[in-house]
Amino acid sequence: MLGVASLTNKALRTWLHGLPGVDQVGLEARAASLATRSIKTTSKAWAIDTAIGMIDLTTLEGADTRGKVRSLCAKAQLPDPGDLGTPQVAAVCVYGDMVATAKEALGAASDIHVAAVATAFPSGRASLAVKLADTKDAVKAGADEIDMVIDRGAFLAGDYRFVFDQIAAVKEACARPGDQPDAHLKVILETGELATYDNVRRASWLAMLAGADFIKTSTGKVQPAATMPVTLLMLEAVRDWRELTGEMIGVKPAGGIRTSKDALRYLVMVSEIAGDDWLTPQWFRFGASSLLTDLLLQRQKLRTGAYSGADYVTID
Repeated sequence: MLGVASLTNKALRTWLHGLPGVDQVGLEARAASLATRSIKTTSKAWAIDTAIGMIDLTTLEGADTRGKVRSLCAKAQLPDPGDLGTPQVAAVCVYGDMVATAKEALGAASDIHVAAVATAFPSGRASLAVKLADTKDAVKAGADEIDMVIDRGAFLAGDYRFVFDQIAAVKEACARPGDQPDAHLKVILETGELATYDNVRRASWLAMLAGADFIKTSTGKVQPAATMPVTLLMLEAVRDWRELTGEMIGVKPAGGIRTSKDALRYLVMVSEIAGDDWLTPQWFRFGASSLLTDLLLQRQKLRTGAYSGADYVTID
């Protein structure tokens, strides 16, 4: 591993470009193969509940209102009002100025985290001072998690030390005084703009080197967003990181995962690639909103034998 004192851009470039190259054909074939795996009916109920509990329920629109955020929080706490046994989601994800509203709506005793996108989301095009102020404001408002975006332009230009320093600085800005737990840092790679699988692997390792608690595929604002091959690569990265350091890092695919079938395919891949230790909300999340509706419909079908219709399972 690189020591901090040796982290020149040249050293980072040498190290990152020394990672094994990605076999595109092999990677895509492995992802396609995993997508064909089926889950037995006896395990499907568990898998659906597990997927619901891994969702970061998200609203990230310029037209978001406090009322919409409160509605989102109500859905997060009680996804299916007709079945009080339905799991709660892992987190709600909002813009930083909505953190206080979300915290108030969820209540002090809630186990649901509030995640805030920060650092000039979704472009990441701002000065470090602006990014740090954005982060600190969200943390001060009570954000449990910060979803930052890397500067893809700097990364693609090969300025790895610049990207490393920004991630490390944002990580420091996630700290809280005293015994209060720090906010967890989720680093968004925006894999749809990284152009190659090799770049996805390098960006994953760079984020982990700089202190990421989670690595996340996408903002959801750029296509392609989450894909199975990209997520497989990131799962390999966190698996290998754990083998190297003993430390677990989370993975969050975000954007484009809309059906229960897709979600269950991702859970199979998590188990096969990283291992069952990652099959908890602490280490794996889905960045999604519409996914919850389909999971609830499938859950009702397993429980009652019939679909009730989307109008009966969600509050938009």
